Amino acid sequence: KLAAHLPHDMIMKGTWPTTEFKKYNFEALGKEIELGKLHPLMKVRAQFKDVLLEMGFEEMPTNQYVESAFWNFDTLFQPQSHPARDSHDTFFVKDPASAEIPDKEYWEKVRNAHEKGGYGSIGWRYPWQDEEAKKNILRTHTTAVSAKMLYKLAKESQEGEFKPKKYFSIDRVFRNETLDATH
Repeated sequence: KLAAHLPHDMIMKGTWPTTEFKKYNFEALGKEIELGKLHPLMKVRAQFKDVLLEMGFEEMPTNQYVESAFWNFDTLFQPQSHPARDSHDTFFVKDPASAEIPDKEYWEKVRNAHEKGGYGSIGWRYPWQDEEAKKNILRTHTTAVSAKMLYKLAKESQEGEFKPKKYFSIDRVFRNETLDATH
């Protein structure tokens, strides 16, 4: 049987010059190397996404990580004094530090809902701050994407016929939380 490799002991004993070696085939393909794998959470995400798409849902555009506090908190009726908006829970963006007002009319509806209520609510009854709503942050939940999508659908339905849609989002969020097995 011809030798296929040159081990350490063959070199140390000095037997390698008289050993007959198997010819090396430079044309042979080597063993295929596995390069990377999906993280288990990314696999689960892909499975959920496939199920939801098969059920007729559309994925919302979630590629915008920087969001204004207006879309992330205010449109979801979270008061501006809520503890989740504090710097120890939210990552604030320095440059640009603030966003533009998206739609003055909608901005005022959200302000009025916070200050005076409406739609069956008495509101939070506090002076709403424009500067607080304009702050840019790294989104703390994907519900901010849902709020924007509902706004967009409402605008589209005002311009034409309303068409019901089914949406989902599964994506990154940024919260300053203590790392443990569940976070």
